[in-house]
Amino acid sequence: MNKELSIVIPILNEEKNIIPLTNKIRKELKNFKFQIIFVDDNSNDNSKKVLKKLSLKHKFFKPILRKKERDLTRSCFDGIEKSKYKNILIMDGDMQHDPKYIKKMFDIYDKQKLDLVVGARKLIDKPNEGLSETRRFASIILIKLFSIFNVNTNDPMSGFFLFQKNIYQKNKKKYFAKGFKILADILINSKPKLKTKDVFINFKRRYESESKMNYKILLILIQFYLISLFKKLFI
Repeated sequence: MNKELSIVIPILNEEKNIIPLTNKIRKELKNFKFQIIFVDDNSNDNSKKVLKKLSLKHKFFKPILRKKERDLTRSCFDGIEKSKYKNILIMDGDMQHDPKYIKKMFDIYDKQKLDLVVGARKLIDKPNEGLSETRRFASIILIKLFSIFNVNTNDPMSGFFLFQKNIYQKNKKKYFAKGFKILADILINSKPKLKTKDVFINFKRRYESESKMNYKILLILIQFYLISLFKKLFI
């Protein structure tokens, strides 16, 4: 497989992280053909200005500036639609996902002919430094709830994963397509069942930004879970 990769990074108010993250990705992917697609979800800081400047400087840099209702999953889907390579990497823009894992994830994905590789957080044994006890506990509960769907990963709540673009193209009409947890949506609603594998990562401490989780996002996640459960039990 050619080392070609479209990296989709949904962001909201990440002006201080855009350039450092871009530089780290460039350093790690010297032997790749890649593009970076930051999808700005209508930020109210200077993120748009930073993105526009970088787009003039780098050919691999393709920002998308959304003006619609804020939604992380829709941002990711907009980025996937604009991607040019058949391999898609989704990652956060707050520096918690270290680009040093991308090559390892891609090598496993390529050699084992997988559909999807998850950058999985360590939640039980020696949990990652970037996880507060509250967030770790909440993640464990959510993962237990979603285990009923047999999604073949230890961390269906991860925002760091690599997959084949054609999976999205074949299944996009099946997806719940809103909210905060795009990976769970892809794993549960893609047909046929995806061949996946975890690569355990050190989930880093967040820099220069705040968590985007709120009650509205949590309610959407509950709605997604209940709809998915209904489909599994009755359809």
